[in-house]
Amino acid sequence: MPPRKPSPVGAHIFVAGGLAKVGLPYAREIAAEVVQVFVSNPRGWAQAAGDPLQDKGFRDGCGESGMAVYVHAPYLINIGSPTPATLDKSIACLRHSIRRGREIGARGVVVHAGCEVVGNGYDNALAQVRDRLRPLVHELRDDDPDLLVELTAGGRGSLVSSPDAIPPYLDALDHHPKVGVCVDTCHAMAAGHDLASPGGLRSFLSSVVKHAGRGRLRLVHANDSKDPVGSGRDRHETIGRGTIGKDAFRELFVHPAMKGVPIVMETPGVAAEHRRDVRALKRLRTEALAR
Repeated sequence: MPPRKPSPVGAHIFVAGGLAKVGLPYAREIAAEVVQVFVSNPRGWAQAAGDPLQDKGFRDGCGESGMAVYVHAPYLINIGSPTPATLDKSIACLRHSIRRGREIGARGVVVHAGCEVVGNGYDNALAQVRDRLRPLVHELRDDDPDLLVELTAGGRGSLVSSPDAIPPYLDALDHHPKVGVCVDTCHAMAAGHDLASPGGLRSFLSSVVKHAGRGRLRLVHANDSKDPVGSGRDRHETIGRGTIGKDAFRELFVHPAMKGVPIVMETPGVAAEHRRDVRALKRLRTEALAR
């Protein structure tokens, strides 16, 4: 049997001041093997043009070190919104994130699955996914990053917070090969999946694969949770210091569907804390693969 390809471990990094000037040294300082970045204000609609020299320096630097790159699209994006202006801005903003992702060599762009919003209804929201998001997906070029739909933390109107809600969403996008799934451990815990129980994370990942299909799980956000299972609150905590607990994260490295799937942390803190979290996950990886 060939050796198992381990999942690379990294974090969402700070890039304000320049992708190459600030982001690349930050990634190296925390010893990241994979990184995730914002390419515009995550809480606004403005679409930053980017700096070609910074883009090239970052793309080349990551390429030389074999460090995979992912982009997280702005949080305001909601394809399920009943407000036409919000829907239009969501599509434009996501299209911008994909373009910028291509320019910096990103493998994927993460976008929250969205919510229906009071008064719109699930069927209408899913119809909007088909009518507005599907054409964008079919525009994707081979050299574009994948679109990675992230399961959310639950709450009223959530379109995809549980694995069994993945199939209708993928149906609306014609199961396009450029569409993948991103899961967040804190989101899963908040949505009612007890990852802290023995085998809980393994069971959750198996359910994701069952409903999404083989090869659709393409990124994991590894975050501990400040709140208990089913809280509906998306509050990240340092690995091993939250309600999920350190032991559960070992399961990320031994599940069959996780072979080579990158793991990115979005935990609190700055370089010192992120370096500690990256080191902790690498240690768990070593322990898990040695068993």
